[in-house]
Amino acid sequence: MPPDPGVLTAHCDGAARGNPGPAGYGAVLTDERGRIVAEIAEGIGVATNNVAEYRAAIAALERARDLGAKRLLLRSDSRLLIQQLKGEWRVKNPTLIRLHTEARKLVGAFDRVSFEHVRRELNKDADRLANRGVDAWLAVNSYDAPTPDPDLFG
Repeated sequence: MPPDPGVLTAHCDGAARGNPGPAGYGAVLTDERGRIVAEIAEGIGVATNNVAEYRAAIAALERARDLGAKRLLLRSDSRLLIQQLKGEWRVKNPTLIRLHTEARKLVGAFDRVSFEHVRRELNKDADRLANRGVDAWLAVNSYDAPTPDPDLFG
């Protein structure tokens, strides 16, 4: 029996070099047999790691919707992202509230979306793509990290 094109799994990850710092996200979408149906890597500029994690989830949800998925298992190594998307943790940061609202609206396009926290070592492909996104952004943008205050790190 061929895999159901309406059932996908998305591994997503965000990366920020510094917090905030140059950031990007990555996602790998697979079918029921584990075959890759899409990969996403994008740099997003200077952002926090949590913003990058949310942007990864949003990109994965959008791509899964565009591929015609009806059911999605979204996996991430960000406990904050997963717990907030499940509704088990409150979202307090104004930027994350906006991104959370956007993600939850996308969830409505599916018959079912499940969220699962995975260990970092089980999310390596998405991590690789997130870092590729950061590298791509840095390749065309200059970024000087803020100089630490010597009074703080004397």
